[in-house]
Amino acid sequence: MKVAAPTMIGVYGGTFNPVHFGHLRTALEVREQFGLDELRLIPCRLPPHRCQPSVSAADRLAMLQLACADIDGFVVDGRELAREGPSYTVDTLVSLRQEYPQTPLLLFMGQDAFEGLMRWHRWQHLFDHAHVVVMTRPGYQCLALPTFLQVRLTQEPSALNVHNAGKLFFTTVTALAISATAIRAMIAEQRNPKFLLPDAVIAYIHQHRLYFSSDTGF
Repeated sequence: MKVAAPTMIGVYGGTFNPVHFGHLRTALEVREQFGLDELRLIPCRLPPHRCQPSVSAADRLAMLQLACADIDGFVVDGRELAREGPSYTVDTLVSLRQEYPQTPLLLFMGQDAFEGLMRWHRWQHLFDHAHVVVMTRPGYQCLALPTFLQVRLTQEPSALNVHNAGKLFFTTVTALAISATAIRAMIAEQRNPKFLLPDAVIAYIHQHRLYFSSDTGF
């Protein structure tokens, strides 16, 4: 029997080095807010705007799979890890659009990423393939938008379902002050990161000696 295509897909990328509850909480909230059939969490291989991750792509993928194993509607998508060169989001959206030509795609990004959007590779073309949804903290005040973005801005969530791509939307999510950088430093300092990320991920980090600066475990 042929499986029906999803009616709306979310795209949530990042290095996930490591994945933590800040990632997972916001991902869960936007999946529920927008009624997504799928939210695809896509680990990036080589981030264009930051240093190369300190652990392998295979380890970051494995941790993400462990974190998402029991969460309905979360799909871990490794397509960027299979591509050579920098992981440009526009290329990922092109490949998804080829698979789902008639499905609305929602690209989720945090407000810090959005404020640097115009430095992204072919950033205008993101809107050819997806809507851009900016996840903000409560009370966030957006700076004046350039005309290219202003004409795409919508206040109506229903517009994201009516059109397959091309809109800009802002949504508020719970802000958990959890940092992957701080988690890595904590592990290197032999402190316990419990309650910041899933236990299965902590067990994987411990088993594979990720982020440690010595042979002493936490």
